[in-house]
Amino acid sequence: MTAQTEAPQAVEIEVPGNPEVPGDPHVPDSATEGQRRAVYGIGVAFSAYQVYTAAYAPLSSIVMRSLHVGFLLLLTFVMLPGFGKRHDRARAFGWAIGIVGFALGLYHWIFEEELIVRSGDLTQLDVAVGIATLVLVFEATRRMMGPALPLICALFLAYALWGNYLPGVLAHRGFGLDQVINQMSFGTEGIYGIPTYVSSTYIFLFILFGTFLEQAGMIRLFTDFSMGTVGHTRGGPGKVAVVASGMMGTINGSGVANVVTTGQFTIPLMKRFGYGAAFAGGVEATSSMGGQIMPPVMGAVAFIMAETIGVPYVSIVKAALIPALLYFATAFWMVHLEAGRLGLLGLPKEECPDAWAAIRGNWYLILPLAALVWLLFSGYTPLFSGTVGLAATVILIFGMAIAVRTSHMALRVIFWVGLGLLSSSFLKYGITAIVAVIAALVAVNLVVRGGRTVLRQALDGMAEGARNALPVGVACALVGVIIGVMTLTGAATTFGGFVIRLGEHSLFLSLVLTMITCLVLGMGIPTIPNYIITSSLAAPALLAMGVPLIVSHMFVFYFGIMADLTPPVALAAYAASPIARATGLSIGVQAMRIAIAGFVVPFMAVYDPALMLQTGTVFDTAYVVFKALLAIGLWGAASIGFLATKLPWWERILAVAGAFLLVAAIPLTDDLGFALCAVFAAVHALRWRRSRPNRGGTA
Repeated sequence: MTAQTEAPQAVEIEVPGNPEVPGDPHVPDSATEGQRRAVYGIGVAFSAYQVYTAAYAPLSSIVMRSLHVGFLLLLTFVMLPGFGKRHDRARAFGWAIGIVGFALGLYHWIFEEELIVRSGDLTQLDVAVGIATLVLVFEATRRMMGPALPLICALFLAYALWGNYLPGVLAHRGFGLDQVINQMSFGTEGIYGIPTYVSSTYIFLFILFGTFLEQAGMIRLFTDFSMGTVGHTRGGPGKVAVVASGMMGTINGSGVANVVTTGQFTIPLMKRFGYGAAFAGGVEATSSMGGQIMPPVMGAVAFIMAETIGVPYVSIVKAALIPALLYFATAFWMVHLEAGRLGLLGLPKEECPDAWAAIRGNWYLILPLAALVWLLFSGYTPLFSGTVGLAATVILIFGMAIAVRTSHMALRVIFWVGLGLLSSSFLKYGITAIVAVIAALVAVNLVVRGGRTVLRQALDGMAEGARNALPVGVACALVGVIIGVMTLTGAATTFGGFVIRLGEHSLFLSLVLTMITCLVLGMGIPTIPNYIITSSLAAPALLAMGVPLIVSHMFVFYFGIMADLTPPVALAAYAASPIARATGLSIGVQAMRIAIAGFVVPFMAVYDPALMLQTGTVFDTAYVVFKALLAIGLWGAASIGFLATKLPWWERILAVAGAFLLVAAIPLTDDLGFALCAVFAAVHALRWRRSRPNRGGTA
């Protein structure tokens, strides 16, 4: 992640026609050149505003959030004018609504002092502004993401307004319209709540960070490295997809974005190599969704989680590390087994690029990511780390445009050393020193050959980052309605009490209920609102039953991600569908098989939190990781139907039984699980040895 951009409306930037004229491919053909320039300029201005507030924080938190929402509304309505997109009047209406939405975002800034003085005592104008803002956020989300999320949020809003008429424990004491609007549109527990705060700070910065790294050539580096390291092994193209998508997850936490970037290369390669179309799409969808749980830059949910539960972001990263590695190990193992079942070998060694040559030629691209990781693990905030990482990337891109024009190696070395020393001055003089260095590089690029092209690409990156932030931003704003209703009515306590009562008899049933809730919600809404809803409802109940804080939130987080792979509505699978030329349903079914660890590891972490480094010693962690790897290996073999040779049905059942018993951290089940695993291994090895003579002596 960058942060997560779930909706299919996310737009790629390109400059149509004359390269000197920036344009917007999402604007209909009927739009004038002036409209195209205006949309492009709004995107650049949005990114510039976000970078400026991140660097200098000149505004109060509530004003910063309201302006962020104002920009989201403006850009959404001018890009998605709704019905009659090709009609001039419809486009004009979209512009009018967008401008009104932006003006509403200015309300908190213009009347900031008055709103503080009369906090909780709204005027009629305040109520009107609050209602209008709420309506526009609902409509912007509908246009960007479809009707599912707005309908769910509307149900919560209706509960706040009329829930006092419901029977029994479902009823609340009743709230007036002004109280509900005050909760939703003013203060920090509605549409300007924690999700919007995270969207306006961490998420936007990391989206820009990933966008600029991609422009600098990071995708090419990842694919070359993956091809060079695993392309020649058994089932190489499938493993390339897993490795490349996992590496992309370090800079881009969006599953859909990963599918449509790395998938353009990996899915056709897998199909040409011999994998089925649905399986190839499932591998890419599964691997790409893993980007949301792959440290150091995870999906947007990770930042929201850190703010929600009040722990450092690095704590989330540490908890996610082992499960993420297990997730990708599962995908890698499933690809390996499928290749064995189909008899697929690797690509010819000479057709694979040299991985280390790719690193030597592009090592400098790793520096911003390395700096980001070091800052995060050194205790700096994600906001500071993201700002420095983004600044380092921009300096790298602008500096390279100048350095390549220098013919002598000695001059290049002097240039980079001097640039590094100047950049390090921010430790003494603050972010202004970095801004001065970037301004100087911009001035030089205005006069060197090819420099203006690089500057124009940087503007394209800013516009693209703003547009990619739209799905995340509007979702974060709207799900604030759910949080506001929860805190206003206490509905979370009612649901939590039900789960707790169920858990008194069976923790496993409570976990299954929570999993089903996450999967069902995820069929209609993206990961971010899914996490926010389920973490508000179920995570506190799991915590009350003794599940550690981070583990309880990670549990609902993981199944929110799995929902994007679970048919019938599997967003990542449908993103891979046109590339693989297979149905989204068939890809989703394959993705569920490949991502089996995503369904199992959260349960193992609940029963043994050492898997997420929350309890126990190094030995405890090593033991549970060994169990997880063994269970994953058996589940993979049972799912694919192949290990050293094809498995009959009874061996597959034996493997599933042994793996299932290893999930719970109970001595008896562990002993039985290890015993069944030993029986399975012995029987399979014996049958494999007996089958070798029938291979004609070629085994």
